[in-house]
Amino acid sequence: MRSQNHYPLLLAPLAHDATQTLQQQLYQRIRQAILSGQLAAGTPLPSTRQLAVELGVSRNTVTAVWSRLQAEGFLLSDRQGSRVSALAQLPAPAHTDAPDETWPVAARVVPLHSRHRQFDHALALRPGIPALSHFPLVQWRRALNQASQQPQLLGYGDPLGEADLREALAQHLTLARGVRCTPAQIVITEGAQQALTLCVSLLTNRGDTGWVEEPGYRGAKAAMHLGDMHVEPIAVDAQGLAPTAQDWQQRPPRLIYTTPTHQYPTGAIMSAPRRLALLAAAQQHQSWIIEDDYDSDFRYSGEPIAAMQGMTQPTPVIYIGSFSKTLFPALRIGYMVLPPQLLPVLRPALHELLRGGHRPAQQALALFLRRGDFNRHVSKMRRLYRQRQTVLRSALQHTLGAQVPLLGGECGMHLVLQLDQEIDDRALADRLFKSGYAPGALSGFYLGAQKQQGLVLGYGNTSTSQIAAGIAHIARLLNL
Repeated sequence: MRSQNHYPLLLAPLAHDATQTLQQQLYQRIRQAILSGQLAAGTPLPSTRQLAVELGVSRNTVTAVWSRLQAEGFLLSDRQGSRVSALAQLPAPAHTDAPDETWPVAARVVPLHSRHRQFDHALALRPGIPALSHFPLVQWRRALNQASQQPQLLGYGDPLGEADLREALAQHLTLARGVRCTPAQIVITEGAQQALTLCVSLLTNRGDTGWVEEPGYRGAKAAMHLGDMHVEPIAVDAQGLAPTAQDWQQRPPRLIYTTPTHQYPTGAIMSAPRRLALLAAAQQHQSWIIEDDYDSDFRYSGEPIAAMQGMTQPTPVIYIGSFSKTLFPALRIGYMVLPPQLLPVLRPALHELLRGGHRPAQQALALFLRRGDFNRHVSKMRRLYRQRQTVLRSALQHTLGAQVPLLGGECGMHLVLQLDQEIDDRALADRLFKSGYAPGALSGFYLGAQKQQGLVLGYGNTSTSQIAAGIAHIARLLNL
């Protein structure tokens, strides 16, 4: 057929007995072809019906892949069909086994600090708290008991974390998040905040510039401020972090903190063109990107969007995450995936700073991952959170009107309710707190003078009855 001559890459047979599903194979094939330039910008693609017939798969399989690639910004579709998006071109990697020293590494190490805040996790509508009453305690206790039987775990371990956990985590991140890494690149930390602090301590000097999202995660700003960095807010739009050419010229960063898969708190998804442009500019300006992938396992439409870290190698990305959202906050296990070129430079400092963490808990988590308990729990929570988000949306629309302005919802455990600018969202949040509700004030996530008013409404640890009562109470305070 003519299409077979024109699309030989697309029409290569899929393996029906492979470890990946047909959908995953087709997605990876097309994504990699776009990233490598084999499918150039503007290349028209066959229809989902035609490709399904010629590959011998169901049309639903192809449609799901097309939807995911469109959501990530790799494909554009209109009445004329689907075609490849215009993407930034990344510089070709240098073929060398020597450590890459093109990105700067700080010569000094800033002492670590910590901030302690008291939270009542039981308060309804608090963002960032998972459904703790649904955690599989029996399975976790079994794994923890098995790990606790090993007396050697009572001593100090590898400063970078338990080898079993790093191996299990590398496998999980590769399959679930599209991260390219080996166990040697993973450093286990006491939560994502320690990973942030380490990045600042090890990669910056006093007075260096750090970019944060505007609005964005307060913990990233705190880590940079504690490292005596000059913190610059960079605006976020519907495609995520949106630095301008002027930003790069006038205030080039040493560190860039971003949440590309689910921007916190707006919920924006950084498109593929925007991601590649950010990667290319970071390489040009010798900047490091911190990719915080804090709750991307909870995506409610299609497959989870792959991490930015896996789009190119070598990469200027330090990928960080934790199990606070997927399991429970008190576990205090986070991680960072270092680029290979940083390993020989940072390993000595990490061995001085870290002591290996809570070894029995790390071994238990490795068992939890290997036995499939983690994936089963995440699947269960994804269904629960989707249901709770539906209830929250319904309550908001019923109480505040069908056109209620909301941000987010494709992923995660919160929605943002935008409010009129004349409403003081901090005062409203304080009044709600006194009544047993703890949504976040959207203006509190801004550094600059221009602040959007709103409420960040968490539904992870909030029952459907609490959601209804909380939204009704908000409506009363707004005199609606």
